Amino acid sequence: MPERKTLERAARDKRQGKSASTQAGEFVREEIEHVREGKHGVRSTKQAIAIGLSKARRAGVKLPASKKASAATKRKAAQDSHAAGDGHAKSATRARATTTALKRESAKPASRSALS
Repeated sequence: MPERKTLERAARDKRQGKSASTQAGEFVREEIEHVREGKHGVRSTKQAIAIGLSKARRAGVKLPASKKASAATKRKAAQDSHAAGDGHAKSATRARATTTALKRESAKPASRSALS
């Protein structure tokens, strides 16, 4: 679940008429901060960005997958967008498993040099 501040920033961007990618940028920034803080790790910088975009879609940002994306990525993006309007409870077991797996990963892909 994204932090309240991130949701507020994204909502402010939406009110100001900024693009979906700008709104989603708040979620990506939050994800990179989480990795830097040591909340969890990632295998690559791309993964950190993908997690942020997924969170953005699930929070209601209307962000379609890129035209160059694979079929699997497009399907995942559609699934995330659908989950934004879907009010059903998420599986705690699955969420815990994902978090545990991410905690075993490295924090290096979110370093300044990796992002530059």
